[in-house]
Amino acid sequence: MSLVHTGVLVLDCQDPARLAEFYEALLGGEVVVAPGGERADVTGERGTRMAFRRDPAAAPSSWPRPEDAQQAHLDLLTAPEDLDEAERRIVELGARPLRTRDAPGPHEARLYADPAGHPFTLRPA
Repeated sequence: MSLVHTGVLVLDCQDPARLAEFYEALLGGEVVVAPGGERADVTGERGTRMAFRRDPAAAPSSWPRPEDAQQAHLDLLTAPEDLDEAERRIVELGARPLRTRDAPGPHEARLYADPAGHPFTLRPA
């Protein structure tokens, strides 16, 4: 019997509801904003769970600069034939490309920053 039922990736940001809307557009599902707006949770259509906590002093990560250590990032998976369309939609939703079209093929990874500056990669499933 497991002690923990599930894990949730929680990202600090200045505007939890806005960032939750960004990830809900990528993952589908639903957003629940806590009373007072200090936290917003997303449960994606396929069970992915993420949360966003208000931190007025939150600053974007500087990764992937080589002089900085990576703290954490999220990998989002899509069908290989959908990479270009997913990239277009991600940018339309407000993500900033950091590095795209790297090493085409089954190990391709495209790197972005979400609207709050958190890094994430788009990879073929």
